[in-house]
Amino acid sequence: MAEINHAERAHATLSASGAHRWMACTPSAMLEKDLPDTTSEFAKEGTTAHELSEIYLSHEIGEINKSTRTRRINRFKKENAYYSQEMIDYVEKYVDIVVEKINEAKARSDDAVILLEQRLDFSEWVPRGYGTGDVVIISDGHLEVVDLKYGKGVEVSAVENEQLRLYGLGAFNQFDMLYDIETVSMTIVQPRLDNLSTETLEAETLVEWAKTEVKPKADLAWSGEGEFVAGDHCRFCKLKATCRARAEENLKMAQYEFDKPAELSLDEIGQILFKAGELQKWAKDIEKYAFDQAEKHGKKVPGWKLVEGRSNRKYADEAKVLSTLKVDYELDSIAPRKILGITAMEKAIGKKVFAEKLSDLVIKPAGKPTLVPEGDKRPELNSTASAQADFK
Repeated sequence: MAEINHAERAHATLSASGAHRWMACTPSAMLEKDLPDTTSEFAKEGTTAHELSEIYLSHEIGEINKSTRTRRINRFKKENAYYSQEMIDYVEKYVDIVVEKINEAKARSDDAVILLEQRLDFSEWVPRGYGTGDVVIISDGHLEVVDLKYGKGVEVSAVENEQLRLYGLGAFNQFDMLYDIETVSMTIVQPRLDNLSTETLEAETLVEWAKTEVKPKADLAWSGEGEFVAGDHCRFCKLKATCRARAEENLKMAQYEFDKPAELSLDEIGQILFKAGELQKWAKDIEKYAFDQAEKHGKKVPGWKLVEGRSNRKYADEAKVLSTLKVDYELDSIAPRKILGITAMEKAIGKKVFAEKLSDLVIKPAGKPTLVPEGDKRPELNSTASAQADFK
């Protein structure tokens, strides 16, 4: 079996993973399609977990032998910075669940079909729509799509999950003619949260959902039409910082009409708390966008500037610090478990002694750039982009 590069999976404009967003806010898909993709440490970690699970499952279903699995895992350890024993434990938990489902399918029918990293085409309802199913299991009138979610920030449910339903729809569309599928199960396994969630629908119900809910919205999204709608789906939108609809929704908070009494009622506080969470997320997105524009693209945000952020002192060489002090101090007093931090060390031996013995062994690295109002007294930094332009 050819090895799969999970990080380079193709993504459709109207992807299954983005369906929650483009079905709620149809014009967003075309506006963000040409914007560059970004990634995060969490996404890279998730990709690594998917790659590792694919190796384990390939062996479980007999596509590779044990020696090939061992060789791939050994190479995997060397090439992946996110590989860890913790990841192995969670991936094995996921693999055990998938193997249980495979065994259940084989109990229903001897000729059960198991597919890994299967491209799923749902373009009958979504223009050029496709995705990749981690595991597809087909047996005696039943089809199941299993999706690994390695994140641990938010528990994800398979119930009424647009991404999983589109995966199920794509699998049904491709294999119904061969296997006469009557029911479709869509399962999410989130091992780091002990979350196992499944939604099972009659195939007819799934297709009806595609016809009445998905296709009309997909056609609008493909045409760049419809209404901009703010909501929790904004979280992964590339336009989340500059979207006017989201801004207007959040700025309604500033126009909140309070009752006359001087103090807020508990009812009012309850309403504000719901809004405050989204308002905070929006503010952070705006702040990050403004910083990136200034730091990475050399675009000055009026009223703001880049400065060197504050930084903490650190030892240049901890071993030299210990060798310098152990002549006059017991090791337990300066490094009970590990060497004391600078502030704690100053208290332990006194600031004067600290300055005499260790001043040459303490450094203060440059602080990370930070965006501040122009009135800040710190001098403005050149951005990365402007520094490169100056050099040229």
